Parts: sequence; structure tokens; C-alpha cells
Amino acid sequence: MTVHFIGAGPGDPDLITVRGRKLIEKCNICLFAGSLIPKELVGFSPPDAKVIDTSPLNLDEIIQIMIDANEQQQDIARLHSGDPSLYGAIAEQIRRLKALNINFDITPGVPTYAAAAAVLEQELTVPEISQTVILTRTTMKSSPMPPEEELENLAACKATLAIHLSIRNLRFVRRKLEPAYGRKCPVMIIYRATWPDQKIIRTTLENMFLDVRSEKITRTALILVGRIFEDINFSDSALYSPAHDHLFRNKKS
Repeated sequence: MTVHFIGAGPGDPDLITVRGRKLIEKCNICLFAGSLIPKELVGFSPPDAKVIDTSPLNLDEIIQIMIDANEQQQDIARLHSGDPSLYGAIAEQIRRLKALNINFDITPGVPTYAAAAAVLEQELTVPEISQTVILTRTTMKSSPMPPEEELENLAACKATLAIHLSIRNLRFVRRKLEPAYGRKCPVMIIYRATWPDQKIIRTTLENMFLDVRSEKITRTALILVGRIFEDINFSDSALYSPAHDHLFRNKKS
């Protein structure tokens, strides 16, 4: 018996990995997190599979399902939105499973920030503009941020920021970022990236709160911040330059 933690991707069921889909199709039990997982993915489960929405369950209740499945030697597909390594809350589940000697594995998924960049038709690392992307969130109802990872500290390097789980905290985000980035810094708000009701708001630190409020967005949105989203000129990457050589290509004069 194995608990398979599966990254379900950002929303579009076509973005599940081949391995992820195969695991869902063979597991006796499918655990998924309510509105964060498209029904089409859950529908890949066998007709006789037990499908359970874990939204109303606490950690102890979820682990008990895994214990019962282990006793019955039934594999579990445990679906997490995006990629489970980012804000997936799998660490505490894994800790319990290790203590119980229950087998598990992890199948990665397409993370939301990557899906957001795709729908924006945007590379997040462009020569001379930004070569660093910081994935973070802000403190709201969840556990507090480590002090050294507070937003104003991350802002000091002026990297591209992908701020998760913070769409209700926009005034705070602006206050912490504006000294480093400036009030006119571009901001991209992507609501439910790759879902049919996806929305994209192109705004600035100065205007993002009002723009988001006008669209009545209160959850399930990613905030991308940085100069990378300006319409600016940049140099071509050296990777494909005729003057650049590497293991597989010689320099051309």
C-alpha cells in the first residue's frame, strides 16, 4: 500500500502529469481538496474508487483514512493543487506517515506561478532585468512568516516576486514593497490560472487594491510583482549567441 501525493497542477486537467493521471486511475481511494481540484481529475479514478473531499477534515481525520487504507492494503491518490512542494501542507502528513511506517511517494505538478507565466506569455527571468524569482506569501490566518522572510526584507533585492495566498492582504503588500519597487511597479494578478473562469489584472502597486476589488476577487489568485512585466528592451541571452560556445556548440566567428 502507498499514499501517492500528486501535484494536480494549477487547474486545467490537461496539465496533470502522465504519471499523476496513471496513479489516479489505479488507486482505490482518492483524496482531494474541494474547489482547488477540478472534477475532471477526480473523474479519472476507477468507477468503484472511494472519492473523499478533504476540505472539511482536519489532519487527524485525514491520517485516519490513510491508516484504515493501509490496513486494507488500498492505495491512495492524495491530490494537492499546483505542486505539493509549495504550500501543499504535505510535510505534516509525511511526518505522520513516517512515524506510522506507511509508504508514500510524491509526484510533482505544474506550479501555479509557472502556469501564470504561461498565460501571461511571459518569461520570468530576462537578461539584465531579473534573474531571480522569489516564491513567498504573507502572514494572514496561516502560520506566521519567519522574521527574516518578511516582505520588506525580500524586497531589498528587487527580484521578481510571486506572492501566494495574499490576495486579501494587498494594502500590506503595497506598504511593504513600495519603498523598494516604487508605486508604479507593474503587478500581475492572475485569478484561477488555467481554469475556465481565469482572470488577469494588469496593474501597479499603487492601483492593485482598487483594481482587484472592482473585480471582486477574494481568493485563489497569485500576485506577481517586478520590472520584468514592463514593456522594456533587454539583451538577447548569451545562450544562443554565435559568440557563445558550450559543450554542444562551438563558437562561430
